[in-house]
Amino acid sequence: MNIAVLSGKGGTGKTLISVNLAAAAEAATYVDCDVEEPNGHLYFKPNNVTEKEVAVKIPHVDPALCSGCRQCVDFCKFNALAYIRDNLIIFDEICHSCGGCVMLCPEKALSEKDKVIGKIQKGISDNVEVHTGLLKIGEPSGVPIIKTMLEDQRHRDQDSTQVLADSRHCKCEDPRRRDKDVAQALVDSRHCKRDDSSHHDKKPIQAPKVTLIDCPPGTACMVMESIQDADYCILVAEPTVFGLHNLDLVHQLVTLFNKPFGVVLNKCLGDDHLVDEYCEERSIPILVRLPFDAELGRLNAKADIAVRKSEKYRALFSNLLERVIDEVQHEATAHS
Repeated sequence: MNIAVLSGKGGTGKTLISVNLAAAAEAATYVDCDVEEPNGHLYFKPNNVTEKEVAVKIPHVDPALCSGCRQCVDFCKFNALAYIRDNLIIFDEICHSCGGCVMLCPEKALSEKDKVIGKIQKGISDNVEVHTGLLKIGEPSGVPIIKTMLEDQRHRDQDSTQVLADSRHCKCEDPRRRDKDVAQALVDSRHCKRDDSSHHDKKPIQAPKVTLIDCPPGTACMVMESIQDADYCILVAEPTVFGLHNLDLVHQLVTLFNKPFGVVLNKCLGDDHLVDEYCEERSIPILVRLPFDAELGRLNAKADIAVRKSEKYRALFSNLLERVIDEVQHEATAHS
């Protein structure tokens, strides 16, 4: 089950929410897609960290073979190539690595070379796998890093779903049925009574992990890439006029992507009527209200994970996770 946490601007509490939800789960994967400035690892402090580089394909020209036909220049919609004074110039910064120019070149003067744009770090923190994307300074787009992280996670989810399907002897070809089974398995794993004799006769079901996707701020391409595989989106907002404006932006985005979603209000002081009216008019569920609380502020400032330090916040985030799982199950049932 993939839960994306996003907001219309930075600083609203996306990382606070996603980190604590991941820590509240029995087993979870935390994916930090804010590749320009990831900070989830500062909370988790993962062990056994491994790294792998992420590279994109950039065209490279052999001047001896180039005939100056300009077909590649005319083809590129991003103006990443220019033919000036009998030389083909390639602008790496705006190339989208589509490979079209290489395929089109009649003289085979263009080839591709790898350009490293960043890396992915993976580590473990108690019950959470921590995946962090890091974009190199000066690189224009982190979309390839996000895509690589989520593709890796997708393959892991497919393996988990197959285990679940095999254990139930069913063919989960319909993704909506799959989501329903995943949600039910997660609920069962939390609510089943260990001393119930009916459970002893059944093979235990290996419930898939919850994946928390900590999205970049805003609504641009990197955010769109981050929510592609999300089963549910949590929109984090502040109860202010500015916060309402940014909530409206991400609300439009998840509506465009047809994703089920709910709102978490952070830094609440009791005067939330603007956001309340907005959500009520659009039938948007408010999942929880986080208070403007000194205790939570101190924990967050020290990069402590609240659910590991405070029973009050462990209960709050555990209930929020249960609510989201129930919402996913409801959506899957409604569309099954």
